Amino acid sequence: MKALVKETEGYGHLNVREVFEPSPDADQVKIKVKYAGVCGSDIHAYEGHYKVNTPVILGHEFAGEVVEVGENVTNCKIGDRVTSETTFFICGVCKYCKSGDYNLCNHRIGLGSKQDGGYTNYLIAKKESVHVLPRHVDFKAASLAEPLACAFHAVEKAEINKGDVVVILGPGPIGLLTAQTVKSKGATVIITGLSNDIVRLDKARELGIDEVINIEEKDVKDVVNYYTDSYGADVVFECTGAVPAANMGIDLLVKKGQYVQVGIFPKSTIELNVSNIIQKEIQFTGSRSQKSSDWEPSLSLMNQGEIDAKALITHQFDITQWNEAYDAIKSGEAIKVSLTPIEE
Repeated sequence: MKALVKETEGYGHLNVREVFEPSPDADQVKIKVKYAGVCGSDIHAYEGHYKVNTPVILGHEFAGEVVEVGENVTNCKIGDRVTSETTFFICGVCKYCKSGDYNLCNHRIGLGSKQDGGYTNYLIAKKESVHVLPRHVDFKAASLAEPLACAFHAVEKAEINKGDVVVILGPGPIGLLTAQTVKSKGATVIITGLSNDIVRLDKARELGIDEVINIEEKDVKDVVNYYTDSYGADVVFECTGAVPAANMGIDLLVKKGQYVQVGIFPKSTIELNVSNIIQKEIQFTGSRSQKSSDWEPSLSLMNQGEIDAKALITHQFDITQWNEAYDAIKSGEAIKVSLTPIEE
């Protein structure tokens, strides 16, 4: 079978290669891939900024059909429509694994980075990671279950009540999914972006986000003050990984407000307005990836029509068209790109 393989470290080295078709062991599931999403980490892996275990098939956002199961598998069967968590291995004995916080396990091995992922025809997932799709969630929508689970995980870091005013900084895929998740809780949602985010800001309007702000044209603080009698937003989710956005988010918050850092900064050390965090008694929280308990609620939100994940997929290519997919993302033309395997 053909697969899109990151062959060695450094920029590029991502090529379509012939690979062996895998077979599951007793506790594994073989999935025929229908769609696989392109994540920012796949872009970073291609550019050489994100380390993966080369050679490896990229792609950790996917959905497909079960074609073979190991003898110990009982949670799904051949013919089931499924998606899978990215986790392929965890140690199972550390305190994070025991508490269900496997995303923090130091020994975690993920699909599409350390274990072969979804940019191919078939992949192997461990049985515990596989989720059968609800009736109203199709393959294309389900290929975004992983980023939605990440967004859901971030939203769970904050206490959001009906009527709260919540600001999402950044209208990328995670920002748009976070905005929809927050809106499902009955909050008023404000999402921000820049002029080069016009496609994504337009999508936010299409999705019914309450206020969509281009901060190069309008002062978001004025909008927040309008909704909060000048007290400030109840919660801010920073989804860009840009230092100016982080400091703006802290400034937008009400005293005792909640701040959740979702975006990854380009450097591990940055300059934050810590004085504001202290003086306003802000609750500052980080959010990393997703964990098992985030998946079923995320699929349920899609099934109920609360979240339209598929609307974010603006471009589709097969795995031989990586250059076109990459250009569409880097140009800002695409919101989310979906890759399909080459049928043999």
